[in-house]
Amino acid sequence: MINYHPIDCVAFMKELPDQYYDLAVVDPPYFSEPEKRMFYGKKKSSINVKRKNYEEMETWEVPGKEYFRELFRVSKRQIIWGCNYFEWDFTPGRIIWDKVNGNSSFSDCEIAFCSMHESVRLFRFMWNGMLQGKSIKEGHLQQGNKRLNEFRIHPTQKPVKLYLWTFQTYAENGWKILDTHRGSGSSGVAILELNKKLGMNLTLDSCEKDISMHRKSSEWLVREQAKYELNPVLFE
Repeated sequence: MINYHPIDCVAFMKELPDQYYDLAVVDPPYFSEPEKRMFYGKKKSSINVKRKNYEEMETWEVPGKEYFRELFRVSKRQIIWGCNYFEWDFTPGRIIWDKVNGNSSFSDCEIAFCSMHESVRLFRFMWNGMLQGKSIKEGHLQQGNKRLNEFRIHPTQKPVKLYLWTFQTYAENGWKILDTHRGSGSSGVAILELNKKLGMNLTLDSCEKDISMHRKSSEWLVREQAKYELNPVLFE
């Protein structure tokens, strides 16, 4: 089951009991204010994702100590992207997402804290405009048919395949999962695919306080759901 909540995540978590979720996989913003670039990535974007698509978005707020206290209270395990940007004492355990972005001016990788091991794990998947990875196993190779590229509606969107790999690697059947900053809703699309194709029974609660993005991510999930003819996804 997938539940999309149009609500501030801290307010949502405050109503929950301790260790309610088996796993939290979150991607909080690590800078404030809306997206400032006129185009996604380059001065002129090859994927034609212009700023006008994001103008309705509210100001992004960097989460503080209250957010992390609630997150660790309501979840048994955590994967937190952008951990290197936040003022919090994260224990060892990291996931590195290598974006295979070549000569791009953007970061070569992103770092996540993972509470489920003390080692460093690597996931390679190309993610640079129209240049996207071929598959989870061949993420270092470019997808040849750009029509098969993943749908993008958010300026800091993460690929569905990153979430597919994450849930397949770290989640167990029947787990309840929390996503506090849904954005595009890539996590929900991944859960939908895993439940259908692999017969998993994962439950996702996902928060997004930006009403415009809540609507767009909900519409994307409904389109994906129609492909599988599943029971309706629950929205508030």
